[in-house]
Amino acid sequence: MKKEIENKLIDCIGIENVKLEEPMEKHTTFRIGGPADYFLCPQTAEELKAVIHVCKETGTPYFILGNGSNLLVSDKGYRGAVIQIWKNMSKVSVEDETKIRAQAGAQLSKIASCALEQSLEGFEFAAGIPGTLGGAVVMNAGAYGGEMKDVLVEATVLDTEGNVRTLKNEELELGYRHSIVKEKNYIVLEVVIELKKGSADSIKAVMDDLKEKRVSKQPLDRPSAGSTFKRPEGHFAGKLIMDAGLRGFQVGGAQVSEKHCGFVVNAGGATAEDVLNLVKAVQKKVQDEFGILLETEIKFLGEF
Repeated sequence: MKKEIENKLIDCIGIENVKLEEPMEKHTTFRIGGPADYFLCPQTAEELKAVIHVCKETGTPYFILGNGSNLLVSDKGYRGAVIQIWKNMSKVSVEDETKIRAQAGAQLSKIASCALEQSLEGFEFAAGIPGTLGGAVVMNAGAYGGEMKDVLVEATVLDTEGNVRTLKNEELELGYRHSIVKEKNYIVLEVVIELKKGSADSIKAVMDDLKEKRVSKQPLDRPSAGSTFKRPEGHFAGKLIMDAGLRGFQVGGAQVSEKHCGFVVNAGGATAEDVLNLVKAVQKKVQDEFGILLETEIKFLGEF
């Protein structure tokens, strides 16, 4: 059966875009994760649809991957197909002077650079977020007072029936780390954002300032999945963890960052099990100390 599935996938996207038993540690910013049965790199929306059709037809679980930020993959890997859209489906173009149309695999930093080149302001907040546009829409990504819902005009998605639909901002139900895309398991294909004409010098100054804040406050020198926990209402996860005495707390190769307690980092040789055990220990300690349960922001893929 596995050979039959492999052949169907190769028919869809070519042998060069199908990898078997691909180590996921090569494709996550945590640098952690066992092998995926199939690692697929479709080049177009049509190929993506074809691949998903094969997965559904053969009962193969699948997961859509951007650049692997915000993700922890099991040490046992993933018994299914990981479909990577980063690198391939990542075109960015400007239209109507103030609008940017971009495919879901485009990195936020690439879109921010395009905005800067065109003197378009409003996307500076996303310049340093280490993710792709598709994931940013799914989670309504935000930072430093800005979020995707502020700039998003519409998103073209693939629904669970294989239909391509275009949803306006208000139809996406964008909230804190939430969207209808996440709720309905849609797949983002393309997005239109609208910005404002501004001064390139001012835009660059804001980007440089936010970059300096990230570099000075976040552990960018260590592999991580970004911010590990959601922000509890009325609190900051990092401060709660620090106040619980967990700065630098370590389980195996996983560590609460000494630079920013809201980040769990791979301090060297960390396994997914190390990260999970550390996360559970942090959640228990913070709940015992302050009565607040920290929810994880990172996604878990595979068997834990």
